[in-house]
Amino acid sequence: MNPATNGPTQMSSARIRFALLALAMGGFGIGSSEFVSIGLLPNLAHDLLPSLYASSPADANAQAGWVISAYALGVVVGAPTIAALAARWPRKKLLLWLLVAFAVGTVASALAPTFGLVLLARFLTALPHGAYFGIASLVAASLMGPGKRGKGVAFVLSGLTIANVIGVPLITWLGQEHGWRVAYLVVAAIFVATFAAVATLVPWQAGNPAATMRRELRAFTRLQVWLTLAIGAIGFGGFFAVYTYVAPIVTEITGLSSSAVPLVLVLVGIGMTVGNFVGGWGADRSLKRFMLVAFGLVLVGLAVLFFTAANVVGLLVSLFVIAAACSALSPAIQTRLMDVAHDSQSIAAALNHSALNMANASGAFLGGLTIAAGFGYLSPIAVGVALCIAGIALSVLSFGIDRSRARRTNGSLSPHRDAVPVDTAPVAL
Repeated sequence: MNPATNGPTQMSSARIRFALLALAMGGFGIGSSEFVSIGLLPNLAHDLLPSLYASSPADANAQAGWVISAYALGVVVGAPTIAALAARWPRKKLLLWLLVAFAVGTVASALAPTFGLVLLARFLTALPHGAYFGIASLVAASLMGPGKRGKGVAFVLSGLTIANVIGVPLITWLGQEHGWRVAYLVVAAIFVATFAAVATLVPWQAGNPAATMRRELRAFTRLQVWLTLAIGAIGFGGFFAVYTYVAPIVTEITGLSSSAVPLVLVLVGIGMTVGNFVGGWGADRSLKRFMLVAFGLVLVGLAVLFFTAANVVGLLVSLFVIAAACSALSPAIQTRLMDVAHDSQSIAAALNHSALNMANASGAFLGGLTIAAGFGYLSPIAVGVALCIAGIALSVLSFGIDRSRARRTNGSLSPHRDAVPVDTAPVAL
């Protein structure tokens, strides 16, 4: 791996790898924070909504899903706001402050005494989520060098996917054994450790002195930015409609014990990890074709899950396919956003996580509505199918606009016509 710096000082390959690992640790903490609530959803419902849980566990689980939605909405609000306001900040300094905010918010989540305060704490904890991934992705892209943006983004996101293999199942088990508050405190400790790793291993990287809030916000004037955000916000909703309620699906539909939930989460995490690295590869090669293939696999996986969820093999195989295909889409959509946002790179890198967490919020909410309406725990899968089909339709529309514009200009379409160089800054040791 060649060092990728714009400054006079070159970094060794080993130093680059350690810096990337430190950035991925942040993804590990964020993934643990975001997804551990899913495995502990029944525990949260039982502890924070005792009266409702006693009368109707399904209704209590559906309302507890608001915890996931509150976090997701925090990402939606925080990602563009922080990215636009802090575009000129030195990137390492910004990353460190974001990690402090994560640690404080997660401790507050663990100590909040009521359901309403837990919702507020989860919302506030999520505010730095998108900005962290956005800035960390820009740093990783700078370190990896030209032509490897997808791989750089995938490396940062690998922490999130690996969290679903190791962190989420282990912390879910700890939460089941010792209480969900202990689980959140463990996540806070991960953020403290990540702060130390980033402070020690990530090189100083200046912000963009030419960046202004006005320039960053110009991203919102571009149709293709809105379409790409819609692809993530709607298309990904299919995954979260299912993933949010995977614990009751496993126990109530498949008939497994609650102790099987962490093992199922491990499998989902493995699928996400595999898909993430495949997505980085696909984004650097044929981004548009890769996105359509990945969405097709999500649709097939959801359909299979709907008809085979009562069977252990059907459950596991379909969840793996859904997780892998959705995770592969994440670096592809983020790369697409950086392509179509032109010079609004900081906000574009962060907006991907706003879109995906809009999907998280809407998927969890719509899935909860169908459960509360009495359609059962399979109903979120049907919601997922509808959202995935909408994501495919939006992708076809966005790529069709590219082709039309290309024909009007030069009669041919470059695979990455909208691409611009990533906004990199000098890296100094």
